[in-house]
Amino acid sequence: MHRRLLLKNSAALAALGMGAPLPTAQAASATGAARDIIKPRRLEPGMTLGLIAPASPPDEKESIRFAGDVIRSLGYAVKEGENLYAKTQYLAGTDQQRADDVNAMFADPDVDAIFCVTGGYGTTRILPLLDYDTIAANPKALIGYSDITGILNAIYTKTGLVGFHGPVAQRNFGDYALAEFQKVLVNPSAPVALAAPPPFETSPGQVERYNRITHISGGKGSGRLVGGNLTLMASMTGSPYFPSTDGNILFLEDIDEAPYRVDRMLTELWLAGHLDNLAGVVLGRFTKADANGNSFTLEEVFEDRFGDAPYPVIRGLMIGHMKDLSTIPVGARAELDGNAGTLTLLETAVR
Repeated sequence: MHRRLLLKNSAALAALGMGAPLPTAQAASATGAARDIIKPRRLEPGMTLGLIAPASPPDEKESIRFAGDVIRSLGYAVKEGENLYAKTQYLAGTDQQRADDVNAMFADPDVDAIFCVTGGYGTTRILPLLDYDTIAANPKALIGYSDITGILNAIYTKTGLVGFHGPVAQRNFGDYALAEFQKVLVNPSAPVALAAPPPFETSPGQVERYNRITHISGGKGSGRLVGGNLTLMASMTGSPYFPSTDGNILFLEDIDEAPYRVDRMLTELWLAGHLDNLAGVVLGRFTKADANGNSFTLEEVFEDRFGDAPYPVIRGLMIGHMKDLSTIPVGARAELDGNAGTLTLLETAVR
């Protein structure tokens, strides 16, 4: 995600609460590695889903109403966050307002799961403000992608609660996205394939061109799924909210990031040791990654970083900023087969 936004006046700074330093990371209720895994309830018809915007605001209020209609079309009731319509520059309200909505939805006994309207920017700003004890005591499915990566991984790291890197509510579900969502959150089973490209009927002179799997490093590995948006993962490096990658499968995706920026962020993860002891790497879709001038291609960047990896690495699964996206449970156990090019969920992610 290409973010180079600057505040230009003191009024904006005051509105954001930036006159004083952000709460320290030590304000979080837990430190260290993830606790025992906690699975939220599966989604059932008639449940109430909370609707929040913990990062950027939707473009207009109608987008929020549309998001509510999308959730209702899936068979669920909707409860809007108290600060859902707030807007503070490029954020959906102040840090405290956005954190309050997250905390309130987990604490509310009438809310069964939580959907994010959109991503954008801002979740890393509120991580020290989240009530991880309340979240752990009231486990619920939190669903979203892109910037929501920050909250999903922080909650998993601090509480062990499985979260879901999946659709945001302000977009219609295509057939593929709905099927992937339902097999993880509504009708769970295991083992089950995750993020496999849609079937393509090959015929003479006609083979799949766009939804192709690239095999970068072979072998098999199993571990818990961590990751999401590369920009967010790089931005959390060195913080107590970054999940353990040792023995786990790291999945990554991004949008609007040129190859040199993808290279830089992967290098940040490498320098921090997060690429050393993995069970595998899944590179999803890096959309709109235009290379200008004298540049490596994304393919060359990935080959350079992972070509000699001692664990399986594949590229091209349906994870990322796209209509046909999969729902990936952060914290659930999976197996990556670098030779077959498959990712398999080994346990149900909900109870």
